[in-house]
Amino acid sequence: MGPAARPRRPGRRTELSTLLTVLGIAAFFVGLLFSIGFHEFGHFFWARKFGMRVPQFMVGFGPTLFSRTRGETEYGVKAVPLGGYIRIVGMIPPAEEHESKRATRMRTFIAEVRGQALDDVLPSDGDRVFYKKPWWQRVVVMFAGPFHNLVLALVFFAVTLTAIGTNVITTQVETVPACVVPAGAESIRLAEDQGRDVCDIPIVTSGADAGQVCEEGTPGCSLPVASPAAEAGLRPGDTIVAIGGQQVDPTAYDSWTTVQQAIRSSADQPLDLTVERDGQRRELTVTPIENVVATADGEGTTTAGYLGVGPVFGFARQSPSALPGYFGMVVTQSVQRLVEIPERVPQLFRAAFLGEERDANGPIGVVGVGRISGEVFAIDRISGLEKLSFFLSLLASVNLVLFLFNLLPIYPLDGGHVAGALYEKARSVVARWRGRPDPGPFDIARLMPVAYVVAGLFVALSGLLLVADVVNPITLQ
Repeated sequence: MGPAARPRRPGRRTELSTLLTVLGIAAFFVGLLFSIGFHEFGHFFWARKFGMRVPQFMVGFGPTLFSRTRGETEYGVKAVPLGGYIRIVGMIPPAEEHESKRATRMRTFIAEVRGQALDDVLPSDGDRVFYKKPWWQRVVVMFAGPFHNLVLALVFFAVTLTAIGTNVITTQVETVPACVVPAGAESIRLAEDQGRDVCDIPIVTSGADAGQVCEEGTPGCSLPVASPAAEAGLRPGDTIVAIGGQQVDPTAYDSWTTVQQAIRSSADQPLDLTVERDGQRRELTVTPIENVVATADGEGTTTAGYLGVGPVFGFARQSPSALPGYFGMVVTQSVQRLVEIPERVPQLFRAAFLGEERDANGPIGVVGVGRISGEVFAIDRISGLEKLSFFLSLLASVNLVLFLFNLLPIYPLDGGHVAGALYEKARSVVARWRGRPDPGPFDIARLMPVAYVVAGLFVALSGLLLVADVVNPITLQ
């Protein structure tokens, strides 16, 4: 007899899962710190290039964990990895000569902020202060940070798509249902509860009651109609390689979207398909029927063409030529998500404090994203390449959001500084056209009240996201 098999420890899988989860979370925060540091390096490099004095380069906020002074700059890492900063002397110019001296609470506040900023300026700084530099140099310095995030996003997406691969919905057919049932039909639940074939349950076929179970033979009641895909002879395993005369790559990231759009826009109209089956190509003609289907956001239904096929999900590398289209799609989606944040805050508040189900499409904070990264690392049914692909895509998306968010023309964001420098240049040009003297540097200190309001809103949103991510997180389940 051979040696007895060694029984597995019951907790071994749990221990490994926990270890991988921690590894995924740690990897995300290391990637986040690198992204923040690379952002700040963009500011730092060009500030030094243009001769500005930079006394501090910090990644993170709060207590300093580590720092070292090299030359005239202190480099360090702080405890809270939610941002970073470099300190350039002279970010706020001296008060303008014609500025009113009448004391008000707001003017006193602005004067205090201005004084704190000018305390950094040494007699030896001369023209090395930020406000004395040409407007275009200030634009370059402030734009360079977000631009570095854009570069990282492009690099991560490019590596993911072309070298590693990404999850795709292929054009290979996995399922061909025998009949057509409206989305949300009562018969679907009944079939699941009773173990029956949904195609054998009569339903109301049209009108406001479409999909409700009824007695066969009554007006408007019949068995569901056969699916157009089944009638046309489509089978599981077929791969759609052309639809409506348009060639499609079976594993391209957008091919299934092309197929879906062609089907949805061809209700009751013949549609030519080219499918590959057992190595041979076949020409089929299908006629999608008009059907009630779920909307893209899953919050309602709409009427569209319906064929009756379910695709195979896969993982594949993409052609480098696909990168611009893919990146454009991600940018569009990211902008849409940023624009939607204000209207989604009430639901986020209810999810954080009132127990309402968290909106999976709503905003998520860095704690939530880190948690998702950990979950992905712990999934044992996906390959290492798929985990790496998801992780790099996650970092790419974070960098893209950092790029878009920081370019908002609101002070104290980088985009606010860029807007201030551009306004200063425009004001100078207008003054020259009118034969008036150059007004000089734009006094950005006047925007400090706006800066504090924006910072307050950002802190409040960050706190709300933190609470929601802890007590009611978005998970892969």
